[in-house]
Amino acid sequence: MNSTLTPSTHRATFPIDNEQTAKRVVDLLGESFFEGHAAIAASEGAGGRWDITLHFAEAPDRTSVRELVSLAVGGEIAGDIAFDIVEAKDWVKTTLEQLVPVRAGRFIVHGQHDRAKVPPNKLGVEIEAALAFGTGHHGTTRGCLLLLDRVLKAYRPRRVLDLGTGTGVLAISAAKALRIKVLASDIDPLSVKVARDNARLNGAGELVKAIRAAGLSAPQFARSGPFDLVLANILANPLQQMATPMARHLACSALIILSGLLPHQAQNVIAAYRARGLVLERHIQIEGWSSLLMRNAR
Repeated sequence: MNSTLTPSTHRATFPIDNEQTAKRVVDLLGESFFEGHAAIAASEGAGGRWDITLHFAEAPDRTSVRELVSLAVGGEIAGDIAFDIVEAKDWVKTTLEQLVPVRAGRFIVHGQHDRAKVPPNKLGVEIEAALAFGTGHHGTTRGCLLLLDRVLKAYRPRRVLDLGTGTGVLAISAAKALRIKVLASDIDPLSVKVARDNARLNGAGELVKAIRAAGLSAPQFARSGPFDLVLANILANPLQQMATPMARHLACSALIILSGLLPHQAQNVIAAYRARGLVLERHIQIEGWSSLLMRNAR
């Protein structure tokens, strides 16, 4: 994938007093900037303090950034944000190269620099530096992969959908594990391109079909379904809104994996899908995020 070299990088930094809060803030900001407008990282400083850094390709709206940080961790810290400009660099690649491989059952999500570290008995998914959400390091993505690994130990779906694919991590993982075609969709055209590129990089270019689509109304969903397995790592509100159309595209006894939920949002999402005939099979929490496995009981 081409380098993301920019004339200059705009940076926002602020301190957090403990690791747990720092990770939560990174996750929340990652959700806010899911279309790839920022690269976000946390690094440990002196005395147990953590520094949060956001890199922007273009000058950010400082008021908006402060408002997002205030929602995530409070107005006092938001007032301490420092903004500056740093020298030109491939800022997304730099951020991703600091990430270690993420293990989730049989799956290992890694960058090019860690390609040789994938054991032969594991299934590696390589994600290049890209302006799209989903490197596998976010708690929601890891939760989905763990549930996918669990599902595939006892079930072999024939028709799989990855809704809101981002970088294509989940679609590629399912395609490589099952060696079947997987439909992947995203509302963001950049994510669709990145997912296609990553599928080719992982030898799954012929298996992953990435399309741009909002919701589930596009004709490709009806042609490719009904689905035996749906992966949807999005956000709570869109998941609730899509409960009815999602149910229409499910095969009998189909499984769905839902994530992008804060723990307090999980019950509302569960209730929305229960009302459409689905039952909860498993609920896991990773790094302050909930992931659900539900089954179509119809």
